[in-house]
Amino acid sequence: MDSASSAASHLSTHPDLSTGPDLARRPAAGLHPHLSIRPLPETDIDRALDLAYLVFHDTPEEEKRKHHHDLLLGCHRIGAYDGDALVGVVVALPFTVSVPGGELPCPSLTFVSVAPTHRRRGVLSGMIAKLYEKCVADGHPLAALWASEDAIYGRFGFGPATHGNTVEINSERPLALRITPDDGPLRLVDPADAPALIGEYYDRTRTRRAGRIARSEAWWSEEWLVTEDEEDDELSPPRVVVLGTRPDATRPGATQSDATPSDAITGYAVYRTKTRDDAPGLVRLDELEADTPQAAAALWRYLASIDLTGVIRAWGRPVDDPLLLFAADRDQVRVTGQFPALWMRLVDVRAALLARSWAAPADLVLEVTDAQLPANEGRFRLTVDGEHASYTAAYDRTDAPADLTLDVRDLAAAYLGGNQITAVVRAGLATEHTPGTAATLDAALRTDHLPHTVDEF
Repeated sequence: MDSASSAASHLSTHPDLSTGPDLARRPAAGLHPHLSIRPLPETDIDRALDLAYLVFHDTPEEEKRKHHHDLLLGCHRIGAYDGDALVGVVVALPFTVSVPGGELPCPSLTFVSVAPTHRRRGVLSGMIAKLYEKCVADGHPLAALWASEDAIYGRFGFGPATHGNTVEINSERPLALRITPDDGPLRLVDPADAPALIGEYYDRTRTRRAGRIARSEAWWSEEWLVTEDEEDDELSPPRVVVLGTRPDATRPGATQSDATPSDAITGYAVYRTKTRDDAPGLVRLDELEADTPQAAAALWRYLASIDLTGVIRAWGRPVDDPLLLFAADRDQVRVTGQFPALWMRLVDVRAALLARSWAAPADLVLEVTDAQLPANEGRFRLTVDGEHASYTAAYDRTDAPADLTLDVRDLAAAYLGGNQITAVVRAGLATEHTPGTAATLDAALRTDHLPHTVDEF
């Protein structure tokens, strides 16, 4: 839900958590005086779930409800109360997300719910303001969410930082490829054993792209590899196929004695299948990761050759998926849709910018607007210098004239390297006072791979 991992600290009840810059003191506009925003205690988790199910028109089975209850136990929880009645909920998952050059803690919103009787009374604004206070207190410069309604979250400073493609492949005939697939061995892995094996591989390769969350073993087991799919009970249990190397191969830099089970993996795919009376059998691909285009090609060819199936449907593929280039027939491999995925919020712009790596030098003055967090507003000189692959950045307040004026949501959308500031300028949403500034910033923010997120929450 703006929708559903593990342990996190409890929210503080102090009315002003900001001991440094005045980041989060601006009051929530329109909050009725008889409403209060405060930490939601463990004893109110069931009430929070009832409210979320009401808002999202959901009636989960008891097992799923227990899963949600256990999930909320380990999260930051914020409630809005009208007297004793719970009328709003925001839950923040304690995620860590990859950013260019590393990773950062990133509280991620889910179960965002406001009672239908209390809409437009400042409830959501008040809860998000309280979340920002918590982020400031904990030194967390980012927050994130998946938006069920895109129109809502831009006004809170969130911007769509990653996008996903829905891809469909006609596999009633062999998959035509322009490259030769890796000839390493393929093997199916028991889903019960998969978290230890592909989880290690995922951890080792996760930071190749920005936007990916760190997955706990529980997240693997309860979100990725559950026996019955929550949305379609006609799908098979999860299948996990891994591509291996030749027996004497290990990852670069490792010796044979150093090798772990995941060293012998060069890629994997998680998928489910479904027979259909009125159409060819379906392969629904949930995730495919590979070290090389050749390894990816081997996994795609495997998926396309599964007996009694005729279509592969893959949701949330990277926009720059190499499949779209090495597929020989784009009538066979079609992008059927594209959507915004992870929405990012820069709670502390300076800390977020200093924490990421940079691709090119820059020296420019940004004028940033931020309707919720005053410490982010104003003019700041961003300088990026040094040598390639070791650039360092500085970001300090200045009285110098602005080269570029933009809103924090647009800076957040570009932060992971997936969107261009030049496009924001062309759309009339940012003002370039010095020609070429947006292109300079785009070059500095660029990443080798577009950011990508497939963990929906």
